[in-house]
Amino acid sequence: MRDELFIRGDVPMTKSEVRAVSISKLELDQDSILYDIGAGTGSVSIEASRYLTKGRVYAIEKKAEAIELIRANKEKFGADRLEIVEGAAPEALTSLEAPSHVFIGGTSGSMDKVISLVLEKNPRARIVINAIALESLAEVLSWLKKHSIIAEFVQVQISKGREAGAYHLMMGQNPVYVVSFGGEGRNLLE
Repeated sequence: MRDELFIRGDVPMTKSEVRAVSISKLELDQDSILYDIGAGTGSVSIEASRYLTKGRVYAIEKKAEAIELIRANKEKFGADRLEIVEGAAPEALTSLEAPSHVFIGGTSGSMDKVISLVLEKNPRARIVINAIALESLAEVLSWLKKHSIIAEFVQVQISKGREAGAYHLMMGQNPVYVVSFGGEGRNLLE
């Protein structure tokens, strides 16, 4: 889905090319239960919900402006498989059904607690994490090493063309690290 289709505001959004890679790495099924943690504008939730004919997406977000944007985008795209959960992770996750898949776009420094709670709920959950800051990536790496979990790492670097007079220039976006693991039928925390 093109980025310009979404209602935006000043809330961060996973851009279309990174969203495509991240959703691909989630390996969703029609009946998946997906948590989108730090949902922002809801772009991942909205696009992922199109794959789910029987499943559900929980968009977890703590910021009021972002929640309003998710609501507006949910209505705009008719995303009836999407439920908005107001609050911060991990606390906002405790009463939700167990996820089969989890996308983490932001945890405000609670990465360890969030991943641990997710895997308590379902040790076989497929998890995809997007990190822009090196500190966030270091936090993920530390957690993976601590739990002896092997993950796949992909760096996505996108440049988009824009007109500059009679010329076209490629403007680079921030590189994004896409980390994925789990979901292959075995408990991650054994």
